[in-house]
Amino acid sequence: MKLTSKLIIALLFVSSIVLGQKKIDVAKEFAFAAQQYEGMLKSHPDITKTPQSTNPDGSPRDMPTSWWCSGFFGGSLWYIFEQTKDQKWKEAADKWTMAIEKEQYNTGTHDLGFMLYCPFGNGYRLTKNPKYKEIMLTGAKSLATRFGPKVGVIKSWNNWKGYKYPVIVDNMMNLEFLFWAARESGNKEFYNISVTHADNTIKNHFRPDNSSYHVIAYGENGEVLKKGTHQGYADESAWARGQAWALYGYTDMYRETKDKKYLAQAEKIADFYLNHPNLPKDKIPYWDFNAPNIPNEERDASAGAITASALLELSTYVSKAKSKVYFDAAETMLENLASPAYKANLGENNHFILKHSVGAKPLKSEIDVPLVYADYYFLEGLLRYQKLKK
Repeated sequence: MKLTSKLIIALLFVSSIVLGQKKIDVAKEFAFAAQQYEGMLKSHPDITKTPQSTNPDGSPRDMPTSWWCSGFFGGSLWYIFEQTKDQKWKEAADKWTMAIEKEQYNTGTHDLGFMLYCPFGNGYRLTKNPKYKEIMLTGAKSLATRFGPKVGVIKSWNNWKGYKYPVIVDNMMNLEFLFWAARESGNKEFYNISVTHADNTIKNHFRPDNSSYHVIAYGENGEVLKKGTHQGYADESAWARGQAWALYGYTDMYRETKDKKYLAQAEKIADFYLNHPNLPKDKIPYWDFNAPNIPNEERDASAGAITASALLELSTYVSKAKSKVYFDAAETMLENLASPAYKANLGENNHFILKHSVGAKPLKSEIDVPLVYADYYFLEGLLRYQKLKK
């Protein structure tokens, strides 16, 4: 009998319950990550091609620096340096961070938070290199050009199904970058853009059950023309990674503003996610909460990693009772991501850490493969977990 990836995950999860899952050994997980990423560095001598995923034929899938995920590899290298303090990781992180330098002038994408803040932001936090700061401030100006004052949100794409002003929930992940730029530059415009975007996203992106649409198409005066999805199962379904982006984004919003409405929004999203009847026992979601063939649908480890990292931070802002719920859920997610059900064998998986993520199943793209941002948020979650456990 051929074992599918879904069946393997189920069997491994059951066995972990029977044997008793150990708590997370963060040092061990980073030692493994370092070994995997040493292989990644050796297999990627060309810094114009950033690690992304695995192709259907098993070969590495690499993308140019203009791709929205180009900053995650450098960001992960900074996390490995932060944990290990080994200078070789600082040098590798700087090399792969500077590989994205030219994207500071890119006004054709909304993803500069991912592309610039993940590598340069972590690099600046750890080294205070003034070069990184200068690049990020230029990038923040480039990102701000995509904000339309009459519409009240940052434009995501230039066209979606004929609509000229689509905004995806992923866009919430840019706002932390703009808050940083507001503090460092003294330019309040960056702050105001973030707040306006977040407020209009609350107003238009969420359903009564606190799940989020993926895409909202706006008219030129901010009117909503269409609500739908691009990567989820259906317009009215809850695409798992979209819910994770929303949770992370509104947790960021509360940290940056201390406005209780953003904390309330983050809690609503977390509760929708954790209480959903289709969330598996290991708390790593199917790629869409409403995918039609559950339980025979692919999991999305990337959504699990993003959510775990977000829940750990959220657990520090809420009541004691809720804090335990969120922390315990995040711990379970990280435990299972670190188990053989989701973590690769050493030297396999094209040197990525995690298996079983889904990029865009409706587009037949990146289905049940490693994804560079799954690794990034897994490492971030491990660092946050370690700090909270001390």
